[in-house]
Order: sequence, then C-alpha cells, then structure tokens
Amino acid sequence: MRAAEVRTAGEAPVATDRGEPDASGGRVLVDVLAAPITPLDVLCAGGRSYFGVPATPYVPGVQGVGRTRDGRAVWFPTPAGMAPGDGSMAATVAVPADDLVDLPDGADPVGVAAAGLSAVAALMALTWCGELAAGEHVVVLGAGGVVGQAAVQLARAAGARRVVAAARSAPARARAAAAGADAVVALDTDDVDVLAERLLAAGDGPADLVLDPLFGAPAVAATRALRPGGRLVNLGSAAGETAALDSATLRSRSLRVLGYTNNGLTAAQRRDAVTRVAAAIADGTLAVAHETVPLDDVTAAWSRQAAGDTTGRIVLVP
Repeated sequence: MRAAEVRTAGEAPVATDRGEPDASGGRVLVDVLAAPITPLDVLCAGGRSYFGVPATPYVPGVQGVGRTRDGRAVWFPTPAGMAPGDGSMAATVAVPADDLVDLPDGADPVGVAAAGLSAVAALMALTWCGELAAGEHVVVLGAGGVVGQAAVQLARAAGARRVVAAARSAPARARAAAAGADAVVALDTDDVDVLAERLLAAGDGPADLVLDPLFGAPAVAATRALRPGGRLVNLGSAAGETAALDSATLRSRSLRVLGYTNNGLTAAQRRDAVTRVAAAIADGTLAVAHETVPLDDVTAAWSRQAAGDTTGRIVLVP
C-alpha cells in the first residue's frame, strides 16, 4: 500500500510502499479516505515537541477519516509522532476499535478531516471551558486559522449575540469574514492600546468571552476589551509564548484567564465533540477552508504546511 513515511526527524516525509498493517490486538483495519496535515504533525515529526524525537521511520498523521471493512464511515485518532506507531497518512491503518467514532450520514470525509481536532478544540474551549451562554458577545483571535474559523461558526451556532473576529493578514481576515463574523479586526500591530481600541470599537460593548489561540500582544489587548467577570480561554501561542497581562486589568474586572488543551478531554468527551463537529459539517453549520492533495505529493504539501504557505488545511487523499 502507499503511505507517507518520515525517515529522519525534521525532514518532510516521502511517499513509499509499505505492507498492510497488522489488525491484531483489538485493532480494526480502516481504509483511509482523508488525512489532514496539521501543525501538530509537523511539530512532532520535527522532534521539537515535548514528546521528544520520534522513532523513525514512521507514518505520520494524528487523525484521519476512513471506512472500515464492514462499511462504517469513521473518524479516528492516532498517537503518531507522540508515541511509537504509525498514523493516518496511508492507504490503510489499524486503529483500536474503541477509538473509532462513527460519522453521521452526509458528513463529507474531507470536510471532517479538515476540521477535525481543531474544531473539537474550538467547540470545547468555547462551551466546556469558556462556558459560552446564548446572547453573549464573543471575540475570536487568530480567526483565519482552522481553530478560529470553526470558533466563529460554532459560537454563532451556540447562540452568541455578536462574534468579532481578529486576524493578522488580509487573507486570514477574508477567511474569518467568510466564516460569518459580524466584524473583523486587523491584528497587524503589536501596539496593545491600538488593538484594544479596535476590538472595543468592533463590538457592541465589552466582550463576554475571548477565544485565544495566539497569546502575546493580542491576548493582552483582548483582556482590556472584556467586561467585568469576562473570560479569556487560551489554547495556543502563535503570537508569543508569554503575554504581559497587567494585574490592574485582571483584578479590577475580576477576569478569568483559562487554559485549554484537547489532551484534557476524556475519551467520552472527545467522542461526543467529534460527533457534534461531524454533525455540524453534515448539516452545513460548519465548514473550514481546505485543499486536497494526493498522498503521493506529500513531500511538497508537508513543506508548504511547515512554511505556512497554505490557503487552508491541507488534506491528503490516498
């Protein structure tokens, strides 16, 4: 079968031929329909994550969508790059039966793969961690990325009164607008005062909840655009590993700054979240920008993902 293979940590994978995986020990063979290249895949394969340098060679891909030999359409996770074993970027994978999540009728496999765990993060950061309530005003930072696009749409579906999106580049702001934001703010400066003014001007008052995959200056500005008792949920550090939050702003408004990771979910929570994301894709509530690339072109596609030279999530199709 054809598969992508990381042969040296830090180098892009190559397409190669491999034998079909072993389905013993409670695992199920899944014929892959779509496998996304995610930032986590690139990070783990590079050996720079806290999981350490992966054992090579291995097939990358921390998630995918496929069909079991008995005809079930499923989403599945893998620990590829984080623990020994192979991932989703292959024609066929062997997955523990308990890890399979059945997809609803009408859920496009490529659309589900593109959204995947990024949309799970957006959904659970908004609702479980951020406690989003109907009628609230939400700010989504980094709204041009997959997490941000999903957050804009899922906040709206959850009953948000107003959704303000913020992103650095013009193409990212265009994706945020296409996702349905009420207003889009440029994050093209690190001047916290300027950013805070823009966020406040775009709202109909201070925000109730901020979804923040960026940290850095945008997060600092966003705290200044929150109402008393407002919440900021951080789930990434694309703009900086640290943020100079000032004590006066936090204390005077009794703000809550929360951290979120998908790793904090139970298996049952993840299964439910994936099911909800797939249902939203099936009914047209959720869609994220993506492009499909043949598995045999994985080397060039991986390099573009690593360089950030994409217009959306790259999804490999075996």
